[in-house]
Amino acid sequence: MTDLELIEKYVPKDKQEEAKKKLANDYPVQYIIGNVEFYNTIINVNENVLIPRFETEYLVEKTLKYLNKLNKDTLDILEIGCGSGCISITLKKNINALITAIDINNNAIELAKKNAILNNVDINFICEDIHKYKTTNLFDVIISNPPYVPFNSKVDKKVKYEPQNAIYAYENGTYFYRIILEKLVNNLKKDYLIAFEIGDKEGILIKELVNKYLPNSYTLLEKDYNNYERYFFISNKNIFN
Repeated sequence: MTDLELIEKYVPKDKQEEAKKKLANDYPVQYIIGNVEFYNTIINVNENVLIPRFETEYLVEKTLKYLNKLNKDTLDILEIGCGSGCISITLKKNINALITAIDINNNAIELAKKNAILNNVDINFICEDIHKYKTTNLFDVIISNPPYVPFNSKVDKKVKYEPQNAIYAYENGTYFYRIILEKLVNNLKKDYLIAFEIGDKEGILIKELVNKYLPNSYTLLEKDYNNYERYFFISNKNIFN
């Protein structure tokens, strides 16, 4: 369905003209409609959060596959940079887990809480800067789709309407992967999985970070539907076969 068809289907007739003008100025149709379907789940969105994308759906799908190989009845999961809550919510709907999700943006956290209620799941959402986040909890899983676009990269025009601090990152896009590994390497349980969505040229750089912080781990770099390197998985066990 095209963006115009979506407007004609979901936007009230008296607001369609205004919606079409926004669309002509590259305003994302997802913000106009106010929600998006993500992994068979309806997620409300607004300008406070990054719009969930197909690539991230695939991150969830792959993560669920590898979580099954951890063979644990209940999983303690930490999501970093949760935005709309789409990742945590879909994980919670598909597995038995206790999930903590953090984001620096309080408006994003409030929306994520509403999305959790909408989808009838219980998640511990916390407004916190990853640089300041401290916990004594141990996690089976750390998952993140952090900002990973280098500042000099070309992006779609529509991206200008999304929160810029959810898109761009220093250190050739790898800044937050370093921070996550640096801060949380001691918060992993004996058997663990780390799941990252990454930029398509960042795999080698992230592997170098993993070699520094988790040198004895197994890693897997996987591609998205468009054949771009997009996902980086880390575990103490060889669960990727």
